[in-house]
Amino acid sequence: MGSEGVMVDDIVFPPQNAEPEPLSLVGCGITDIEIHFLQIKFTAIGVYIDKEIVSHLEKWKGKKGSELKDDDQFFEALISAPKRKQLRIVVIKEIKGSQYGAQLESAVVDRLAAVDKYEDEEEKALEKVVSFFQSIYLKKGSVITISFSAAPAPAEISFSAEGKEEAKIELDNENVAEVLQKWYLGGSSAISPSTVASLADNLSQLLSH
Repeated sequence: MGSEGVMVDDIVFPPQNAEPEPLSLVGCGITDIEIHFLQIKFTAIGVYIDKEIVSHLEKWKGKKGSELKDDDQFFEALISAPKRKQLRIVVIKEIKGSQYGAQLESAVVDRLAAVDKYEDEEEKALEKVVSFFQSIYLKKGSVITISFSAAPAPAEISFSAEGKEEAKIELDNENVAEVLQKWYLGGSSAISPSTVASLADNLSQLLSH
């Protein structure tokens, strides 16, 4: 990824995020849908990761990005690696927060139910996330940030508009946090194939160093 950062649909993702211990931009892409042959773009995504994650991915050293992007085991190892990761999700097409929350809820419930992990605790944690988005309007340019393994909770979700942080919550359920990672970073089952391909290419380069 370039030292100036990467531009995705007029949105610039800096090469590092602004955390106290910066994470590096390792992948980016968009979420979109095709309606009547028109591509409607919804969000741009930047994935920031502690570069030391490569020590957990040595098994795939020497593989090309084109091979990695179709390897779900590689993305499972990426998700389970105990290194900090952050998703920066920038809104391209404005929608109500409740619509985003409903989409997120449906994706998480389906994935958890499929592996028999959707219990009362997961339902409560997910309700907290859905109600967080209920009162938010996702204007163009507003940002959802999801940080993983930020102590003490497995994940933290924040929302900012016009450069000001407006709200944040801690997500303290590991199963829901893991599935959120899978929704965005989970190889063939992820919401954004372009982000998965970008991650595969850039991690392939990092592994070759």
